[in-house]
Amino acid sequence: MTPTPSRRSRSRAAPPKPAAPARPFVAHHLAPPHEVLSEEESRTTIEKLGTPSERLPKILVTDPGLKTDPKYEALRASGENLLGRLVRIRRPSATAGEAIAYRLIVASAGGD
Repeated sequence: MTPTPSRRSRSRAAPPKPAAPARPFVAHHLAPPHEVLSEEESRTTIEKLGTPSERLPKILVTDPGLKTDPKYEALRASGENLLGRLVRIRRPSATAGEAIAYRLIVASAGGD
């Protein structure tokens, strides 16, 4: 015996769901505040640190932590070049009160 053909519903396929609107970025309470420095501040900070910029830790321009700085979105929207600038990250510290770290903004693998 041959199997009977399966019965198909005559109803139409459901229309595709519209894309959900983009949710606004909300920083996690454990993410330390990031601050994108201006070009001038970046130069003076690198001179003050006394180290070449190539030796500094890197951060991708697409890193979500950068969104904790309100200036970041405005700079990206204006098309300003952020590559080569420094980011100041302030973390609470039990011993020092506040620990400050610097990162150099580099391009992401996608070319941003």
